[in-house]
Amino acid sequence: MRFIAKLFACICPIVSLSLPSIAAEPWPASNRSIVFINPFAPGGASDAFSRPVAKNLTTQLGVPVIVDNKSGAGGTLGAAYAAKMPADGYGWFAGAVHHTIAQSLYPNLSYDITKDFEPIAILGSTPQVIVVNPNKFGSTDLKTIIAIIKKNPGAYNYGSAGSGTSQHLSGELFKQLTKTQITHVPYRGVGPALQDLVAGQIDIMFDTFAASGPFVKSGQLVAIAVASNKRVDSFPDVPTAAEAGLPNYVVSSWYGLWGVKGTPNEVLNKMAAEVDKALTSDELKEKWYSLAATAPRMSRAEFAKFVNQEVVRWREVIKTANIKLD
Repeated sequence: MRFIAKLFACICPIVSLSLPSIAAEPWPASNRSIVFINPFAPGGASDAFSRPVAKNLTTQLGVPVIVDNKSGAGGTLGAAYAAKMPADGYGWFAGAVHHTIAQSLYPNLSYDITKDFEPIAILGSTPQVIVVNPNKFGSTDLKTIIAIIKKNPGAYNYGSAGSGTSQHLSGELFKQLTKTQITHVPYRGVGPALQDLVAGQIDIMFDTFAASGPFVKSGQLVAIAVASNKRVDSFPDVPTAAEAGLPNYVVSSWYGLWGVKGTPNEVLNKMAAEVDKALTSDELKEKWYSLAATAPRMSRAEFAKFVNQEVVRWREVIKTANIKLD
């Protein structure tokens, strides 16, 4: 019995020393892939930001980082799927501003963007821009255009990529700030809406330079104001909304990355650091410049606060406009 006791005493320290090395498996494991769930269709703005980041992370982390598009229901199906993924650091959610809007639009969501995910970083942010058909108003001055719309309530319309989208809500915010009446015309995507704006079927849009920029550069559309606190470097001649006479009209389409609730904090912090490294690379800075976008550098806590503020902001716009989805 004494021999067994001594043997046990010798073995226990060895076992205890070996256990932490088994439990603390390094992340990411070399035999695992990391997946970004993109809740929108391939080829959209969300892809334009998430895929370059995934490509850089593949190099930085030494494991494949894959973007998996799971679209439907305005991005809420993919979000619901992502919320149920294992919290092991190999599944992440590449969402957008729409998910702060959807929080108030959809009454029966199976997830909560502020409770079921861990904010990591904003991947990219591009300000909304007010664009018009040059033949519609006879002016490219924002104050003049607002005056024309006020004199003709209901006579003008604006297009969007669909009900509940950032273009739709940006238009409603514009109406609330200017006290104007403009008819909303929803489309199935931003492309068809822009084509009709160029053709003169609709009068005005609240979009991003990422989509409308080529039409502005070609002269088919006119950008009359950008909804940000400063001008966009790649379109320096376009005034801010405040400069053009509409203070407080600051709206951006932004795209972010979240972890699944319950993911180890050290993994969340490492991913945040790696994403920051990717976003500050010369390659992505140049790419974002071409999209008239930036990557605001926020801590995880600052991003969480920003998301909460966006939920509250769009809830008020939706409530005031009495927007209800069919």
